[in-house]
Amino acid sequence: MLIIIYQKKSPSISKLQTTLMIKYGVVRMHDLVQDILNWERFYFSGRLQKPVHILVDNLDIRNVNSVNLKAAMSAALLLLPPKFTEVELYARICSLSYMGDLRMLFAEDRNKVQKIVKGQFNLFHSMYKPFLDDYAAKDLLRFSSWSDNHGIIIQTGTCIYHIIAYYRSPLRIMIRMVLLPYHSLLKDYGLSAAGSFVSSLPQTVRTRMGMKLGEKRKLAESGRTINEVVINSREEAAECMRKVVRRIVMVSSARQAIAGLLAAGGVNAVRYLARKMVKAWRS
Repeated sequence: MLIIIYQKKSPSISKLQTTLMIKYGVVRMHDLVQDILNWERFYFSGRLQKPVHILVDNLDIRNVNSVNLKAAMSAALLLLPPKFTEVELYARICSLSYMGDLRMLFAEDRNKVQKIVKGQFNLFHSMYKPFLDDYAAKDLLRFSSWSDNHGIIIQTGTCIYHIIAYYRSPLRIMIRMVLLPYHSLLKDYGLSAAGSFVSSLPQTVRTRMGMKLGEKRKLAESGRTINEVVINSREEAAECMRKVVRRIVMVSSARQAIAGLLAAGGVNAVRYLARKMVKAWRS
């Protein structure tokens, strides 16, 4: 069993010594791993695509979650236009688990995704930098060149930000922090790139996409024959994936809403929903 605490901020010791309301969930490790790898319910996998703090990691969940992070980035890249910023990339990743979420219709802050990304940009960058590097090495993604008269250069074609400045450290760091989130990225917009992004999606998503778009047999590098989703256009693949993920999230959010109502009781559930709705209306 694994206990997951949904707390935005870590409570102080003084608060722990008094009454403190904590929202938590319990999940079997097998179910957690299956959701991380396959997006079967896209509940815990969606949460783990955002910055979290893992207290105990007996099963090396961080390593398992790397598959989830790569899939999330691939899904986001499939949905994004040819040119975008890192903020837009992480916002798209963050929004995946909210596509189709029934709560977003009336009981969630409409600016939730933007607030999550802008408040934790550095953590998102640390999480996804290895995958940015990997896709850059495969020429699926690159950073547009940028420079000015002060000698600050961000090298094209790599996700390792080479900032060469004639100023000393404090100003250089400040410039990097200001410009990095809004620096433009370019992606390969062809069918081959779309196929690479789709191939990194979880099996559950690919299977459902294959049912809609068709499949073809392909010989893998391992020598085994595998099924591959037929991609006639990037737009078609992106829209199909969007519908598949939206359906998974919609069913999962409805299930969680019912489970929450039964677990918390009618009065507590109504109070919680009322607070969420007020927050949504104020956003």
